[in-house]
Amino acid sequence: MASASVIDDYVSTLGRTLRGSTRVRRDLLAEARDGLADSAEAYLAEGFDRAEAERMAVAEFGPVDEIAPGYQEEIAAHQGRRTAAVMFVTVPLMTLMWSVIWKIFPENPWTVTEVRAAWFTPLARFLDFFQFGVGVLGALALLAFSGPLRAVRRPGVLTRALGILLWIQVPAICLMGLALAAGAGRALSGFDAYPPGMVASLVSYLVSGSLLWSATRCVIVSRPLPAASAATVSQRSALN
Repeated sequence: MASASVIDDYVSTLGRTLRGSTRVRRDLLAEARDGLADSAEAYLAEGFDRAEAERMAVAEFGPVDEIAPGYQEEIAAHQGRRTAAVMFVTVPLMTLMWSVIWKIFPENPWTVTEVRAAWFTPLARFLDFFQFGVGVLGALALLAFSGPLRAVRRPGVLTRALGILLWIQVPAICLMGLALAAGAGRALSGFDAYPPGMVASLVSYLVSGSLLWSATRCVIVSRPLPAASAATVSQRSALN
């Protein structure tokens, strides 16, 4: 079955090349289609027929393998900005939430003193500062990705760095949390029946999963695009 138009073929090929959020890709492809359509209309006004006008518009726009990396950078920037915002908001809030939980959890001071290991308090303090540092990094990355302050020439690199960093930080935070739970020992007696603590634990799991999912997407969208496909090469030959 023949394609509807040269522009449709081009946009479809571009869409198959890009990776990332469906919504962002759809918006970028709609923008590309509108630009190609406007260019084709200009050639039509000069007296070219529809098919030739579309071929000239596509040729002027550029081959997919040359155009796609720029679009992929935009997708990576969007994912990086979204991930940085999640880091900035959720990680400090999680620290605050757990601080409140430990303040109001009905602990027995004598049991706490007797059971907790010597390294418990230093590790707990370190974990608080570590999580706060994650939030600060999220804020800095968000500034780097944002509007007039955007200072990232290659957003894909920063997005990939965020993804790798989160895959290191989130498991590290989880391991430290488990170590603290083990170090508390009998001091946590009754915590599994403490509703606020159970809710906080569930929220922590959900946030950790969300951060790892965002980190995975950061790594995926920031990978270099493959070399020109056979479809792209044949398309370029047809245009020439």
